[in-house]
Amino acid sequence: MREFLLLTVLSMSYCLATPSAMQAQSDADKIYKTNCVLCHADDGSGASPTGKAMHAKDLRSDEVQKQTDGALAEVITKGRGKMPAFGAKIKPVDVTKMVAYIRALPKTK
Repeated sequence: MREFLLLTVLSMSYCLATPSAMQAQSDADKIYKTNCVLCHADDGSGASPTGKAMHAKDLRSDEVQKQTDGALAEVITKGRGKMPAFGAKIKPVDVTKMVAYIRALPKTK
C-alpha cells in the first residue's frame, strides 16, 4: 500500500511539473497526426502518396516557413488550393499550436 501511495504521489507530481509547452506539443502532435499526416507526411515533407498526388506543400520549406504566423493560421483555418479548411474542425487555440508545430518541423529535418 505504501508503494502505491508513493507511486501515486510521484505520478501526480510529474503531471503537475510537466510544462504546459510539452502538453501543448503533445496536443499539436495528435492534431497533426489526425488531420495533416495523410497529405503532409509524418515529417511535414508532403512525400506521402496522397501528398504527392495532391502536390502538398513541404511544411519544412522556406516557402512555408517564411509565411507569417497569421498567414499559416489562415491557411489552416480557411484552406487554400487543394487543402481543405479546418476552421470548423480545429479550435483557434489549437490552430495556434499547429502553427508552432509547423515552425518546429525544420528542426527535425
